[in-house]
Amino acid sequence: MLFSDPLQISRLFLTAFGTRLDNYYLERIPKDGAVLVVSNHRSFMDAPLLMAAMNRPVRFACHHYMGQVPVLREIIDQFGCFPLEVPQQRQQSFFQQAVRLLQARQMVGVFPEGAEPMVQATSPQEIGEFQRGFAHLALRVPIANFAILPVAIASQEEITNSVVPLQFLRWFDPSEPLFNQSGWHPMVVYQRVNILIGRPYRITAAQQQAYQGKQARSLVAEITETCRTEIRELLTQGCY
Repeated sequence: MLFSDPLQISRLFLTAFGTRLDNYYLERIPKDGAVLVVSNHRSFMDAPLLMAAMNRPVRFACHHYMGQVPVLREIIDQFGCFPLEVPQQRQQSFFQQAVRLLQARQMVGVFPEGAEPMVQATSPQEIGEFQRGFAHLALRVPIANFAILPVAIASQEEITNSVVPLQFLRWFDPSEPLFNQSGWHPMVVYQRVNILIGRPYRITAAQQQAYQGKQARSLVAEITETCRTEIRELLTQGCY
């Protein structure tokens, strides 16, 4: 294949769609150490957008059904994404893959809102509740100088199409409850979008040592909400 690098493919992908991308606070991107990118998520374009903004490949964890649907499975593979497993095996599999990639000094990306904002139409300013798996990962990963990087994707102009009935996707992922409802899967195509880089959240040795018992729960909640708040505030700046 002529273009086998996910960053090159991402740039070509955005060019093909004619998407205008404006980046802000790029100086906040850590220049060394392992980095976990955390972002809001409404479109199939989010992973290539973030790679183009970071100017480097990012290995994104993506929804389980994306790895089950023919053609879509091949597309996410070209972008270097790794699909999550079924719910019973999801956490352990995600941790194993993410730790391996981070130890190899690859940038890993997650969308803590899960599949809901992809399946149910939302406005660009909205942000859902965050699942806490990324915070557990950050506290458990055996890597020094580790940072979580919150990033906001703020759409300025977009087109939304309906692509496939939600219940049709049950054939590929019966474990996803969102596919039990009527309606269509939306497809958000960005025409103009701002990417705003948040302040890195550095994980300290003291936090990793405190990750046990009741302290672990409160620490995970604090990290999760801090990152969500940072992205929400960046969305307020970027969606004007």
